[in-house]
Amino acid sequence: MSTPKPAATTARKSKPIEFGGQTILPGQQVTVDIPLASMVTQQSLPLTLRIYHGRSEGPCLFVSAAIHGDEINGVEVIRRLQKLKALKRLKGTLVLAPIVNVHGFLDKTRYLPDGRDLNRSFPGSQRGTLAGRVAYTFLEEVVNKCTHGIDLHTGARHRDNLPQIRADLDQPETAAMAHAFGVPVVMHSAIRDGSLRQVAGENGTPILLYEAGEALRFDEVCIRAGVKGVMNVMRHLGMLPSSSRAKHVDDAMISRSSSWVRAPISGIFRATIAMGAKAEKGAVLGIIADPLGDAEEPVIAPKDSIVIGRTNLPLVHEGEALFHLAYYDDAVDDIAEQWEEFEYSLDESMTLSEEPPIV
Repeated sequence: MSTPKPAATTARKSKPIEFGGQTILPGQQVTVDIPLASMVTQQSLPLTLRIYHGRSEGPCLFVSAAIHGDEINGVEVIRRLQKLKALKRLKGTLVLAPIVNVHGFLDKTRYLPDGRDLNRSFPGSQRGTLAGRVAYTFLEEVVNKCTHGIDLHTGARHRDNLPQIRADLDQPETAAMAHAFGVPVVMHSAIRDGSLRQVAGENGTPILLYEAGEALRFDEVCIRAGVKGVMNVMRHLGMLPSSSRAKHVDDAMISRSSSWVRAPISGIFRATIAMGAKAEKGAVLGIIADPLGDAEEPVIAPKDSIVIGRTNLPLVHEGEALFHLAYYDDAVDDIAEQWEEFEYSLDESMTLSEEPPIV
């Protein structure tokens, strides 16, 4: 799939486009409902899209959330995106899909009713499992009609993720988008079989995966970072004019390896290091003890790293994942400092926003 470039001179007028059998004219903002498999009561269940079609030609970007039905931070990111006045000056097309896994979202679960993970079911099939049919519909009706994509995720239940971008950084255009998003942690992430990133990449569509926060929980910092990041990418693609107030993370550090530190024993876990903090080799990340505290076992960092994810559950069993650590060749201190500056910049943006913060 070819990727339109932002025009260097006067932008050409957009042409009508079609989504879900509905024609959308330049300058229109339209809500489109695409049928999915119905509920067991035979009530219809649509995939709802909000589409902004600019008057001038430009890229077609989709922003999706809740591919895992319990990962809801992205739903709020998309709600806030559509309220931004900057969209009135949009070039190209913005396709917002706030709830892809509608069945899972209604049941507050990661999976579909057939027990399958939608993000391991692409490209799907019209005659396959329920997950395969939903995957096929989203791919054909949304992804394959767009030139770029951003997929919004969170950690699993009881597991927090530091705001981070995961992408195939060996693809130059994808890497440029990842840097433009503007979070301090950028992970080179291998493509997983059956994932949305896999099929989009095979079709030549650059796509970012934004991970931030915890399933079934709103996190104000993660939400604001998501809104800001999507806007940064749209400016990078020439879909929105540049902003003098926009602040980027300078020289975001790239991590090409990470691992989970697991519980050495079962017991009651107390974390002693914050998200985004530097963990030096040999540092104590937390402690696991029995209920009376007679036996205590430290959890140790295997080498210099940054904490990009951790469990929020204090009750753990031997072998459970406790901390997700990202490893860097050098300049680990800079990452920790960048995260502090990034959080401060988001605090500043809260005072400029008309959106009341979630507390």
